[in-house]
Amino acid sequence: MARIEAKLEEMGLSLPQALQMPKNVSMSLPFAWVRVRGTRVFVSGHVPLNPDGTIAQPVGKVGAEVSPDEGYAAARLVALAQLASLQKALGDLDRITAWLRVFAMINVAPGFDQMPRIANGFSDLIIELFGPDIGIHARSAIGVALPLNVPVECESEVEIDG
Repeated sequence: MARIEAKLEEMGLSLPQALQMPKNVSMSLPFAWVRVRGTRVFVSGHVPLNPDGTIAQPVGKVGAEVSPDEGYAAARLVALAQLASLQKALGDLDRITAWLRVFAMINVAPGFDQMPRIANGFSDLIIELFGPDIGIHARSAIGVALPLNVPVECESEVEIDG
């Protein structure tokens, strides 16, 4: 078993299925979840998912319907969703040699300004899994309105071995 997969199992974590859009939503998604270009890999925005690929609850604005702790947990689920897409695209998560950048978008209530605290859910999990040499990344965390009222969406860029 690959090192990162073994670590996920050791931590009691599993990767979710691909996003299953809610039945009442009909929108086209004309983009790639993961785009590999040489040794650079661009990962489209992912949202928090349940193991079956449905959108995880709670949904809503962090600082209103979603507590900061729930937002942090949602960001961890986003990291797992990205790892699932990366595993599908790369075949092996151990091919990742560096997490370069994470762009975290947090659905925030007016006046909520702790976006970095929420984004730490994503970053902390990646660093725990990959260690600081590979897992440390540049990051931005901003407050925005998000589709489907999800609390967190993140995109990222990683480097892989040739």
